[in-house]
Amino acid sequence: MKVTELTAATVVIPLRNVTSFSTRTVSERHYTLVKVRTEAGTEGLGFCYCGNGAGWIVTQAVRDLLAQHVVGKDSHQTEAIWDAMYKDAILMGRRGAVVRAMSAIDIALWDANAKEAELPLYQYLGGARQDVVPAYASGGYYLEGKTPEHLAGECAAYVNIGFNAVKIKVGRVSAREDAERIAAVRRAIGDDVEFFVDANNAWPDATSAIRAIRQWEDFDLGWVEEPNMPDELDAHAAVAAAVMPPIATGEIHQTRWDFQMILDKEAASILQT
Repeated sequence: MKVTELTAATVVIPLRNVTSFSTRTVSERHYTLVKVRTEAGTEGLGFCYCGNGAGWIVTQAVRDLLAQHVVGKDSHQTEAIWDAMYKDAILMGRRGAVVRAMSAIDIALWDANAKEAELPLYQYLGGARQDVVPAYASGGYYLEGKTPEHLAGECAAYVNIGFNAVKIKVGRVSAREDAERIAAVRRAIGDDVEFFVDANNAWPDATSAIRAIRQWEDFDLGWVEEPNMPDELDAHAAVAAAVMPPIATGEIHQTRWDFQMILDKEAASILQT
């Protein structure tokens, strides 16, 4: 089933409220959408998140750098196509925008192949679950004027609609202020709901992260996510060895080589591939 056409577009979605993480403020989100069409007329869709600006860079990578390795190829040769794209783009980006572009293409190919087989993608991939999968509500962003009480109400609302786990942002304010936010949420959701926090690479070193996280150890956190910058795996490992909550990371990491390094360094106990 040869791919006869590949198209890509950039989608920009403005946020209703300007939202802040520990290290950046976001007013819009950019995505690249990819569509492949096969000689059988089957269409597959894929997408990736590009960040909060310049999503066209990822889209152009699809069109100008990677499409040549997809059009005319058998859509079932997903591994070979990925390998060809990666090797050709090795000077343009073994991480970041180009690998995100590759992922959108890869998803579109798998989507087309599953449709051709007349199977839902999860069955085509061999998924074992037939009913539901665990999920958590990810929110708790920093907004102007948002108090710990407002945050607690937000998280309680997630529990009320059926979530058994919630996650909030930390790291933009002092560890003591975040402790007040965390305490308010824990009181609101109770002790039986899983509670995670996401630092989005807030701290410049392991010492700063450890000092902050130790102030939150009484709140039974299910994990602390991305305490340091992605490439600071030695810092992640030091934090993981020094604090009670498990460390999670991987959201910004890409390729199996990155995750091998995380495992080798014992930099996290939860991998967010």
